[in-house]
Amino acid sequence: MTRHYNFCAGPAALPTTVLERARDELLDYQGRGLSVMEMSHRAPEYVAIAEKAEADLRELLAIPANYKVLFTQGGATQQFAAVPYNLLGAGGRANFLTTGIWGKKALAEARHLFGDAHVAASSEANGHHAVPRQEDIVLSDDAAYLHYTANETIGGLEFDYIPEVRRLDGSEAPLVCDMSSSILSGPLDVSKFGVIYAGAQKNIGPAGLVVVIVRDDLLDRARADMPSLFGYQALAEAGSMINTPATYSWYLAGLVFEWLKDDVGGLAAMDAINARKARKLYAAIDGSELYSNPIDLRNRSRMNVPFVLADERLDKPFLAEAEAAGLLNLKGHRSVGGMRASLYNAVPEAAVDALIAFMADFEKRRG
Repeated sequence: MTRHYNFCAGPAALPTTVLERARDELLDYQGRGLSVMEMSHRAPEYVAIAEKAEADLRELLAIPANYKVLFTQGGATQQFAAVPYNLLGAGGRANFLTTGIWGKKALAEARHLFGDAHVAASSEANGHHAVPRQEDIVLSDDAAYLHYTANETIGGLEFDYIPEVRRLDGSEAPLVCDMSSSILSGPLDVSKFGVIYAGAQKNIGPAGLVVVIVRDDLLDRARADMPSLFGYQALAEAGSMINTPATYSWYLAGLVFEWLKDDVGGLAAMDAINARKARKLYAAIDGSELYSNPIDLRNRSRMNVPFVLADERLDKPFLAEAEAAGLLNLKGHRSVGGMRASLYNAVPEAAVDALIAFMADFEKRRG
């Protein structure tokens, strides 16, 4: 069997060594005579898997002791509702930075549920090609929190700073971040955030799991009408097992955490690899007459690299020939078109090199 290079935005590539280990343990986990998929989530063997996954994630991200780590379900999109339910119980309004489709969806969900939300800053005016600068962010006086999307997967727009969260009166509001497509791509100062959440299917593991990191002092701010399964406090008290969790996705996430620690050498090493991959691909795009990327240099995403061809009539041949060359899932999101190469942690540098070589050859023949 030949494994091709997968540039999918999600569900995304997984490390080969993780897949191989999961394959080897699929029918018989460590001599237990059954698969992890068949284990009770209450069994000591599975509890050990879950606890190790959390411990490894805490080590990778240096998560402070006053934060809870939750492994929950529903996709990151469910957190668009869970966050306001958990943080608006003491009053105030949700505040948002909107820099693309996912930030706007989070805003729309908060307005759908609670009728009001404040846009503290937006990149709408520049076509979502550059994130708002710190000085452009204006929180409402009643801001319960500020929500932003660190990396817009579809548009390829990434924040180059962590926003400060001062209300007009000088007080500080909790910072909430959707980090689905950038978490674990490099070191992170978790202490600057009140809540971080991330869908697993980019840099953590397979779809079906969401990681939520929440500061302890925010656990008692939930609305009374919140659906019980959304509650961060209840999830924390139950060890993320109010109901049966996504056990196999959680197990695979644990294997990815081990891979990052033991094979890659931690997030500083991963950061250097990701910087190199993105730098190569953007250099190839910028040096071309056929390909282009519209994002401001300071906000170009390292994880999701969109690009367009100068002649859109070449889009279909480009995709067909790329797939024939073993370069998969390069089609851009249906809302924006063009191409998109997602360079998540598990995408090897050799894949980027192969893509760059193909793009140069295609331009030589077709450009």
